[in-house]
This record gives sequence, C-alpha cells and structure tokens, in this order.
Amino acid sequence: MCLRVDIHTHIIPEKLPSFKEKFGYGGFVSLDHHKNCRARMLIDGKFFREIQDNCWSPETRLRECDDFGVDVQVLSTIPVMFSYWAKPLDALAVSQYLNDHIAEVVARYPRRFIGLGTVPLQAPSLAIKELERCVVDLGLAGVEIGTHVNDWNLSDEELFPFFQAAEELGAAIFIHPWDMMGKERMPKYWLPWLVGMPAETSLAICSMIFGGVFERLPRLRVAFAHGGGSFPITFGRIAHGFEVRPDLCAIDNNVHPKEYLGRFWVDSLVHSPEALRFIVQLFGEDKVALGTDYPFPLGELTPGRLIEQTEGLTEAQKRKLLGENAFAWLNLDPQPFWEYKQKNKPAKEEKSSVNYRQSS
Repeated sequence: MCLRVDIHTHIIPEKLPSFKEKFGYGGFVSLDHHKNCRARMLIDGKFFREIQDNCWSPETRLRECDDFGVDVQVLSTIPVMFSYWAKPLDALAVSQYLNDHIAEVVARYPRRFIGLGTVPLQAPSLAIKELERCVVDLGLAGVEIGTHVNDWNLSDEELFPFFQAAEELGAAIFIHPWDMMGKERMPKYWLPWLVGMPAETSLAICSMIFGGVFERLPRLRVAFAHGGGSFPITFGRIAHGFEVRPDLCAIDNNVHPKEYLGRFWVDSLVHSPEALRFIVQLFGEDKVALGTDYPFPLGELTPGRLIEQTEGLTEAQKRKLLGENAFAWLNLDPQPFWEYKQKNKPAKEEKSSVNYRQSS
C-alpha cells in the first residue's frame, strides 16, 4: 500500500466578490449559481465554464477522493483566476482572497489537502510579499503560477527575484498553462486546450532552461502540468537546436538542456501508457507524480489508473509516482499523512462507478 497524492487539482471559493464592482473595470470571473450544486463561471457576463460543487465543496471532494482511493489532494486555483492582466494591487487583492480560502480549507482538513497559493506576478515585488505570506503566515506549501506573465516568459529577468525568493523560502512551484498562445487562430475544436496548452508548457520549460533559471537556482523545486506538455516528445529537437545553433539558443545559458532532465518534476497527466513510460524514462522515476486536473473532464477520470495499469513499471516505481514523488517535490514529511490514513480508513473500500470529476 502507498499514499495516493494528486498534485494537480483545482478549487475555487463558492462565492466570489464582485471584483468588477470593487475595482471599477471588467475581466474578472463571477459565479452564477443557477442550479443546485452547479454554477456558471462568467467573465463580464460571457459564459466561460460550468462547474459543479466538487469545484468548491471540500466535503464533496473528500467523498469523491474516498470513492477513488485518493488520500491527499494538492489544491490550486483555476488558472483563469490568475488575473495577471489586472492592475497589480487589484490582482493582489484577488490573490489574497483565493489564498485565504485555500488556507481555510487546508486548516479544516490538514491531512487530506495541501495548499498552493497564487500571486500577482505582473508585479514581482508584490508577488514576493504574497508568496511569503502564503508560506510563512498561511502555511501553504508553495504557489501555482502560469506559463508566462503577459509579455514576459519565465526567463525574463523581471521574474528572477520571485524564483529566487521561492528557492530561499523552500516553496514548491506548480506551473500550469494559461492564456494559450495562438488562441485567436484556434476558435474551433477546443484547440487552445488540445494544442495550445501543451505548447505553453514546453515554452515555460524551455524558457527556464535556456534562461538559466534552473542553473542559477539549483534548489528550486518546480513541477509542470500535463507531463511537461509537448516538451518531452520535442526534446530531441530542442537539444539538437542547442547543439547546432548555440549562437541563438545558448546566449543566456551555455549548459546543454539534457543536464536539466531530472531537475524538475512533471505530473502524470498524459493519457496513454506509452507516453507515461516515456516521461518516466526521460525525466526519471523520481520526477513524475500523480496529477489528474480534478475536477475537469480533460483530466484523468480515474486517478492513478494509468499508473497502475501501465506495463513495464515496477511496483516500486508505481509507489513513487502515486505518492512518494509528490512529497519530495513539496518537501513534506509523508508520515503524518500516513498515520492519518491508518487511523481513518473509510469503511467502504470499493470504488464507485461514478467518474472522479464533472461530466461537462
């Protein structure tokens, strides 16, 4: 047996203030609870996504976790809430509201949830202060950030002090795609999520490698969503480009990209055993952790099934992927969580036939 830790889950408060009314301009998310246990996410009155109560209710989440054998969820906000486009102090207020909510949920269920905050990265000095509050005052394990910040890629020097502060604080960073590149050219077929998201994650990884962030901050603990996006399958091209055009690729860091394989984590959300075996081989068995994108339908519908059913992985490797690697990334001791599990085994061990997330 092992602890099953889902590092990629999203949460939002059941009620949001009217940020548009508070700040005097639009672009912020509001919630329309139009049905029992359901709500529409709206941006300036325009429909964005329908969510169910498992997106805000910790009790509903825990029932679903128990049905599917998930011991711990790592909570982070929905990326549309980042608000990097907003005025810095307004984005800080949004971040603080979301972070206080996540901290409250974790405080109620400290052995079932681990929290990651969000910060106004368009203003790095404010982001550093909120990062410190998240870790020192709220007891969160770190923060979730986007794959870019408006016109800044993660290699931009403006963001380096934030990463430096995260390393000094020992904060884990989860990087999730958002505001996908080329979305204006992808109005149909859900292509921003199918094509843009993987590309965004590769952009973030390449930026941090080529920009020297990992080289300058060797103790920085970063995990990327969706198995690293398109980075793994294009790594050969990335490495070859570094070798044949160092005048373009090595201008900020002359260390070969292969040296950073195994320096960061990725989640297991790749949807096929072939892809899972590949990322374990590429990044290492210690650097892949269970992630499902709960409670959204593009994620893994039965948490851990891909890991459990992938041939070629040893039982020891599966234990690492299902839980051990998550605690290493978070730099947390698993023992208190394991003791809680032993004392609070659910009476019903069989798994529900209902999907571990929303149907739409």
